[in-house]
Amino acid sequence: MKNLKASDVMVRPVVAAKKNAPARDVVFQFLNGFYSGMPVTDDEGQVIGIVTELDILDAVLVGKELVKITVKDVMTTKPVTVDVDTALTEVVKTMKEKNIIRLPVTEDGKLVGIVARCDILTSLIEPEFVTYM
Repeated sequence: MKNLKASDVMVRPVVAAKKNAPARDVVFQFLNGFYSGMPVTDDEGQVIGIVTELDILDAVLVGKELVKITVKDVMTTKPVTVDVDTALTEVVKTMKEKNIIRLPVTEDGKLVGIVARCDILTSLIEPEFVTYM
């Protein structure tokens, strides 16, 4: 793991939301993509927030309706991101310190991928099983 960087394990393409996306549509993305959060980007591709299942559930708990709120209403601002050249050991430390499941990966300030805890774990194991169809 010492020689790996964020770019070595990140997943792309990455789905991101715009701040005006309806929260209901984001929930559909979560359910269809089997993930629990996504970056929010501006028109230039810079990460301006993160929206998670918990953000949306918090809004619902206080009586907001999914069809009436947007990502901007529920997203976490000032998101933590990592650069493509960030050492994987630093990515793991950041995830642990901030209790983060997935981190947006940027290059020149723009979103280019995402790395989740499971992506890191996958990169550490040798494939010993094969599925034949």
